[in-house]
Amino acid sequence: MRKPASMRGLENFGRVRLSANFYMRDFLYSEIADFHGIPNVPDDPDLAISAGRQLCQELLEPLQATFGRVAVRGSYRSAAVNGFGNANGMNCARNDTSAAYHIWDRRDGKGRMGAAACIVIPWFADRYAEGADWRGLAWWIHDHLPYSHLQFFPKLAAFNIQWHEKPLRRIDSFIQPRGCLTKPGMPNQTASHAKWYRGFPTLQGV
Repeated sequence: MRKPASMRGLENFGRVRLSANFYMRDFLYSEIADFHGIPNVPDDPDLAISAGRQLCQELLEPLQATFGRVAVRGSYRSAAVNGFGNANGMNCARNDTSAAYHIWDRRDGKGRMGAAACIVIPWFADRYAEGADWRGLAWWIHDHLPYSHLQFFPKLAAFNIQWHEKPLRRIDSFIQPRGCLTKPGMPNQTASHAKWYRGFPTLQGV
């Protein structure tokens, strides 16, 4: 597919279905792009679609089947949008770091494909507002889904979730306790975590 170069082309690109419940358009909105007038359009639409399909089919669909609606807070960023956000202190990492993460249409430094989205799960956000520990959801995902990276944020317990060809299996958080919850080599990477998510629904959609 060619890079969309018109409103009609972008409209057609947005209609591409990534999974049973998600379309490309669900992931294209960016406050940075909207406010600053920078088109959030991929240079390599086919790569963006391929990576996005893996993210949706492997991670977002099972989450939605299990917990109900998944709300997308932010996701795909073009290299132009991400680079502008990084240069202007808008919580965007460098483009080389964001490749195969928020920049779906660029492979990482080792040539691997990946894609990430920042999402909220309302089912859990309600419980988090009442005092639930974010680590319950983090460990549930760790034990049930083939994610690469998770990063949690204080507002609404939103989190980045990444699919990658070679999963890193790392969880970080800006919610207390801040920092790295787990990564390969840590003793808790393969320990039992079931006590953290007692009362959670059983995995669906796989």
